[in-house]
Amino acid sequence: MQVDQITLNFGGVRAISGVSVDAFEGEILAIIGPNGAGKTSMLNCISGLYHPQTGHIRFFDQAGRQHEITHLRPAQIARLGIARSFQNIELFRHMTVLDNLMLGRHVHMKSGVLSGGLYWGFAQKEEIRHRQVIEDIIDFLEIEHIRKKTVGTLSYGLQKRVELGRALAVEPTILLLDEPMAGMNIEEKEDMARFILDINEERGITTILIEHDMGVVMDISDRVAVLEFDMKLAEGTPDTVKANPEVIRAYLGQDHNMRPHL
Repeated sequence: MQVDQITLNFGGVRAISGVSVDAFEGEILAIIGPNGAGKTSMLNCISGLYHPQTGHIRFFDQAGRQHEITHLRPAQIARLGIARSFQNIELFRHMTVLDNLMLGRHVHMKSGVLSGGLYWGFAQKEEIRHRQVIEDIIDFLEIEHIRKKTVGTLSYGLQKRVELGRALAVEPTILLLDEPMAGMNIEEKEDMARFILDINEERGITTILIEHDMGVVMDISDRVAVLEFDMKLAEGTPDTVKANPEVIRAYLGQDHNMRPHL
């Protein structure tokens, strides 16, 4: 994944200013920075919710083919193999966990209305395939005990886990996670960190992560990119970023009297 000099404006407000970030195959890249630095806007551009005014976003599929996705729609980007979770949970609260996970398979469904209605031949085989993927995700995320429960009745931490599962249902090459541990207690954070590492190591999924918990970021990330006031401040390994004087200044607020929410 290559984000090349993108700029995003909302009227007279600049959310991103000429930022470039590369996510290498198989790594966990964390994007950190104070509130309002442009982190979520970056993920929104990658996933097609926003379209930058300038710059390019390029995605390299498993065959090594390059795709220009800067102005594609979210559904087109999802079909290429890019999935995401949201800062605010975007699940169907009145539906079961299983139904929410099955909705994540919609980008792969090919059977038409007629064959689907008859439930025979290709449609039947497709349904079996989708179910197998979902059952694997349920086992992986250890949510067998809540599979038939209505999402709205679950704890916040479990809802976050279900949302992660729905993103995995896309069978992504790249996974975008927007504050997956926000609002969680210590035990829930530890579980989520373990799942993210397992997704990366066992499934080989490249992960781009926004997270305010710096302990988690430094423990699980291969590289860290730091944004401040719509621009990239630093990029490198966790140890390199932690030692960067500009990052220390931004996070301690020595010049701007600014303390980000950690």
